[in-house]
Amino acid sequence: MAVPLTADAFVRALRAEGVRVREHPDWKTRNRNHKGRWGPVHGVMLHHTAGRDSLALCRDGTQSLPGPLCIGLIGKDGTVQLLGHGRTNHAGNGSAALLAAVRADADVPTGPGPDAVDGNAHFYGFEIENLGDGRDPYPAAQLDAAERVSAAVCRAHGWPAGSVVAHKEWTRRKIDPSFSMAEMRGRVATRLRTAPTTPTRPPQKPPQEPVYEPFPGAAFFAPGRHSPLITQVGRRLVAEGCGRYTIGPGPRWTDADRASYAAWQRKLGYSGSDADGVPGRASWDRLRIPRTS
Repeated sequence: MAVPLTADAFVRALRAEGVRVREHPDWKTRNRNHKGRWGPVHGVMLHHTAGRDSLALCRDGTQSLPGPLCIGLIGKDGTVQLLGHGRTNHAGNGSAALLAAVRADADVPTGPGPDAVDGNAHFYGFEIENLGDGRDPYPAAQLDAAERVSAAVCRAHGWPAGSVVAHKEWTRRKIDPSFSMAEMRGRVATRLRTAPTTPTRPPQKPPQEPVYEPFPGAAFFAPGRHSPLITQVGRRLVAEGCGRYTIGPGPRWTDADRASYAAWQRKLGYSGSDADGVPGRASWDRLRIPRTS
C-alpha cells in the first residue's frame, strides 16, 4: 500500500532511472480523479496500444472513454510521453486475486479472476506503442524504456518487480502487452538490484532540414484549390494503393482526391467521420509527402 507519488517526485524518479521523457502541457494536473479515488497504489500496469499514431488517443481518449488513457506513452524510440498524472482510464475492472497478490508481494496468479476491482485507482498505467499482432516489433530502446519506467516507480515506492503486471493478467478481456511479462519482470528485478544508470546515447547529429512536406492545415484542401502539392499528394496516394482517379492526379483538389484520401484514412484504420477524405495531421504525417522546396 502506498500514497501515490506527486507529479514532481514521479518525473524525478523517471529521470533518475535514465528515462527520456517528454512532458506535455498540463500533464501534472490531467487525470480522472473527479470520477473516483487515486490510491492507495500497489503497482505498475503495462499495456500495448494496438495501433500507431496513438498519442492523441492516449491523451484525449474517446467520447465513451475520456482521456487520459495512461500516465505515459512509451514510443518506439524509447521516449516516454507524459500525458497525465493520477487516475487514468487504463485498467478498468479486474482481478481481486491479482491485486491481493501484488499487495502481498506474492507470485502473479495464473489466469485473471472475475472483473471485480477498479484498477484505475490502484495502478500507474503505461501504454506501449505497438500493434500487438505478434509481427510488430518492440525495438530494444522501447523495451528498455518499459523496464526503466517500471523500475523507477518500483524503486520510488520500495516495491519488488512482482508489482509490475500486464493488462492481460488483470482481466480476461485483454491480451496486452504482447510480450512475456515473466521476462519483463526479470529485467526489472535485475535493474532493481543495482543503482540507477543512464542509457548510452549516440552522439547528437546536427539538425537536418525536414524531408517531408509539413501539414498545411485542413483548410488548405478546399474544393478547387490549385497547387503542385496536391499533385504530390495524389501520387503518394496512388503509390499506397489508394488512388481513386480516372484521370490524374493533378494540381486541383477534386472529389477524386478526396475519395483517394478517404481510402488512405480507411487503410490507417479510421472510419465514419474520421475517414471523410479531408487530410488531418496524423494521417498526413504517415503519408510522407516528399518535400519539393
